[in-house]
Amino acid sequence: MKKFYGADTYVQSVGVHNDMEIDGFAIAVCQEMGVGLLRHRSRSFDEMEQWGDDLSSFDLVVALSPASQRRALELTRFFHLEVEYWPILDPTGLGETREAKLDSYRQSRDQIIAKLIDHWGQPTQPK
Repeated sequence: MKKFYGADTYVQSVGVHNDMEIDGFAIAVCQEMGVGLLRHRSRSFDEMEQWGDDLSSFDLVVALSPASQRRALELTRFFHLEVEYWPILDPTGLGETREAKLDSYRQSRDQIIAKLIDHWGQPTQPK
């Protein structure tokens, strides 16, 4: 999101569970397009609230899995907050070789990019 549309929009990446470490394949395929995830850490919805991000201050939650959609709907029933579900391929566990795994992650990455462009239009920042 920041790569395509700049830092004018406040964006947080949150998951249902906190695994802390970002998947190495996700790091690799994002690095291919100049997005560095190496220093990113994942956090859960609960941690987001504990660290001071108030869900009511967001306009939109984009869920990329049925589990995250359920959790977002559960947490946002008290707030006027839109939740969208984007059915994106879950690449974990797909592919037998490193290259096949990377191809699965690229497909997921490209699906997310297509959804971003569909929702917010062509990128305003250089790719």
